[in-house]
Amino acid sequence: MKSFNIPTPQEFDFELCLDFLKRSPRELLHRCNEVTVRKLIRQGQDTILFELSGQRDKMKAKVLNVDATPETKQAVVRYVGEWFDLKTDLKPFYQLASDDKLLKDLVVKFYGYRIVGQPDLFESLAWAILGQQINLTFAYTLKQRFVEQFGEKLVMRDEDYYLFPKPEVVALLNDSHLLPLQFSRQKSKYVVILAEAFASGQVSKDQIKQLPFEEAKAALMKIKGIGNWTANYALMKTFHYPEAFPLEDAGVHNAIKNLKNMKVKPTLDQVRRAFKKYKGWEAYATLYLWKSL
Repeated sequence: MKSFNIPTPQEFDFELCLDFLKRSPRELLHRCNEVTVRKLIRQGQDTILFELSGQRDKMKAKVLNVDATPETKQAVVRYVGEWFDLKTDLKPFYQLASDDKLLKDLVVKFYGYRIVGQPDLFESLAWAILGQQINLTFAYTLKQRFVEQFGEKLVMRDEDYYLFPKPEVVALLNDSHLLPLQFSRQKSKYVVILAEAFASGQVSKDQIKQLPFEEAKAALMKIKGIGNWTANYALMKTFHYPEAFPLEDAGVHNAIKNLKNMKVKPTLDQVRRAFKKYKGWEAYATLYLWKSL
């Protein structure tokens, strides 16, 4: 079990990102304690279980279930870079936010907080569908049942580690499999349609990442069940498009209401106007507004 270091930018706070990862006890796709997170990922036909801890200007990584070959280390470094959005230079965003009434205090308080993403596009979209029109607690309950029932599992030292279900598996499901998990008929239908699109090759991460933002969003919204909010969420969480902006998000509306001491939530037009000054950084403005809640 050989450890190695993953360099991190100055504008990165592992503890803040770890706090986000600890937000639900029903989360099965990683395991956290006070100072580390463990994650199972795919590498071709194999799996890698690794552990991360934070240090000044780097993260310490340990591979727990296989030899830490150069290829394995490279896979972990690549995944972690996407997971924590390590390549994005936040200096311009912090400069913009430093003069903004809504964001200036938030970027000081939560300096180094980054988008903790979902490098698996199918997982990102499916999770967004599961969370539509329900509270976060119940969304995690649905996700837990879904992952336990149809995901792959690695058992190590009496602890279970899961992978999100593959689209090829989900594409074969129907209401008889998903309704007993308390999926609505609509969620059941949309998740299976999404899985079919991935399993058939109609859509893939490699295809979408080649596209400019608006074309990428349009391509995702061609899939039944994927609207503007879901597409923007996935483009923010999987590809880190800085302009991804879930306009209809209730959390963004509540954050603006609270920070501006408004009596009622802002209208969509008011939200659009508020975000004009964040052009090119809408995703991170959204992130920090969410963090204020």
